[in-house]
Amino acid sequence: MIQFLASKRAGCRQSFSRPLRNRITPLARMAVVALLTQTLSLSIANAESATRPNILYIMSDDMGYSDIGCYGSEIETPNLNALAEHGLRYTQFYNTARCCPTRASLLTGLYPHQAGIGHMMNDRGYDGYRGDLNRNCVTLAEALKPAGYRTYLSGKWHVTKMIRPENEADKHNWPRQRGFDRFYGTIHGAGSFFDPNTLTRDNQYISPSADPEYGPEEQTNGTFYYTDAIADHAVRFINEHHFETGDQPFFMYVSFTAAHWPMHALEKDIEKYKGKYDAGYDAIRAARYQKMIELGVIDPKATTNFPVPEGAKETEFWEWDKRNMEVYAAMIDNMDQGIGRIVEALRDTGEFENTLICFFQDNGGCAEGYGRGGKGKQRSETAPLPELPDDYLQPDMQPKQTRDGFPVRTGKGVMAGPADTYIGYGRAWATVSNTPFREYKHWTHEGGISTPLIVHWPAKVTRHGELEHTPGHLVDLMATAVDVSGAEYPTVFHGGRKIKPMEGKSLVPTFEGKPIQREAIYWEHEGNRAIRVGDYKLVAKSAKGKWELYNIANDRSEQHNLADEQPERVEQLAAMWQAYAQRADVLPLNPIKNAKKKH
Repeated sequence: MIQFLASKRAGCRQSFSRPLRNRITPLARMAVVALLTQTLSLSIANAESATRPNILYIMSDDMGYSDIGCYGSEIETPNLNALAEHGLRYTQFYNTARCCPTRASLLTGLYPHQAGIGHMMNDRGYDGYRGDLNRNCVTLAEALKPAGYRTYLSGKWHVTKMIRPENEADKHNWPRQRGFDRFYGTIHGAGSFFDPNTLTRDNQYISPSADPEYGPEEQTNGTFYYTDAIADHAVRFINEHHFETGDQPFFMYVSFTAAHWPMHALEKDIEKYKGKYDAGYDAIRAARYQKMIELGVIDPKATTNFPVPEGAKETEFWEWDKRNMEVYAAMIDNMDQGIGRIVEALRDTGEFENTLICFFQDNGGCAEGYGRGGKGKQRSETAPLPELPDDYLQPDMQPKQTRDGFPVRTGKGVMAGPADTYIGYGRAWATVSNTPFREYKHWTHEGGISTPLIVHWPAKVTRHGELEHTPGHLVDLMATAVDVSGAEYPTVFHGGRKIKPMEGKSLVPTFEGKPIQREAIYWEHEGNRAIRVGDYKLVAKSAKGKWELYNIANDRSEQHNLADEQPERVEQLAAMWQAYAQRADVLPLNPIKNAKKKH
């Protein structure tokens, strides 16, 4: 028994992330002490739980369909590539076109309006647009805990209203109050990677510069970088679970903010991509398109490599915009490194074989012009502002200054990467990210809603390196988790409230190449709307936009509108979408903020 405990303790030390593995944290020591006093209970695994997998859902932010290597990118993502090589890649998986609606849909297995988040975190006066996760749904954590799962979240939450640090307010929709046993991350949706606002551990805001549990000794070269912090805390949760409650399965949701603006990255990662994009937008897009064909993730007969819009290109400020993409690539590279450390922790704790891992994205590439207006100022040689105290809680999505006193700069010519910059990568690079699809984040054309899905589960998924073409949606991930865990999805919860039934279908049949049956997949965001039935997709831009009809099997780039040729199909699909909108709290379409409240 002593030898067994020694090996377990050594395994814990080895599985801490770089640089965590060089230092056992106080929490880890406490876990080891607890282990030594509970040897019997922790050395004999529960036979029932051994048959149930751990479930790990990993989501990235504001990335396009072609942004990882195994879906066509030149960006180095060896860890995601390895999961794909030994698992499944889905070629027709979908999100909801925007960050917070996607999170609401993923967490609840409902379409976002049904969970109360049809738009953003503002109340637009109707039940589908309250901007706060409602109590007529359950989260994945709430659904799985009664089945004996421990539940963890590391990363972005963004399904409730932000509380500024100086205010005391109700935290009823924070992760710990919605079923998660542990939480480290941000409540708000966007922020600096070096000084994020709403940084939280469990139920308490914390400062990255005054965090006793994750200080300079545990950070990369003593630098706090949020993507690293998310991955390192996921590793910590895996290790602590192993020593404290290893007889139970766990559900973990890792919600990265990479590669959402601002373009912030560590210099060591940026250095790898200097010169990588010298060939320009169209050349990079063409190379991706060709690689995607070779990988089989797209069909050249059903896609078009249309050019990057000339109006989106930066010619006068090319060196600046090239740098934006270099930093964007570095952000994705760093995220993949973190995923590698998470996988290593699963291996070191003996959980890798029986962990269902799913990787996906919250929306397509982002064409927003945040921070790209005007000509930016150059950095001062010395800091003109006072340093911020270590315990200062950042209140702003875009900080006014860095911790060491430099003003945060935006505009053309400001070279992205450091903490004193705040810039998005723009429409041209978003077109590259979304190769070969139309439109971007916000829209329900394929560029806004298409995501990779990598599924890896050695104990059950034996179709290694294969492509799965069955269409699916994020709502399916609740149904999948309930299926593999043996959990019972509740009909009532939250003190007797009636819970809306799941909208998704379990993906488990597709693990063995079997079909799943569904009527349709639906979308709506900001008036942009769509329905897919079989190979046909009806889609419109804006609340007043006309319906367009595409045969996705023949035209996934949505270049040939069939609406005039097939008016009966348009009418049929439009009627189905309208029925969905009426039952799923979608109407009225895109209501304004001061709309009359619905009671």
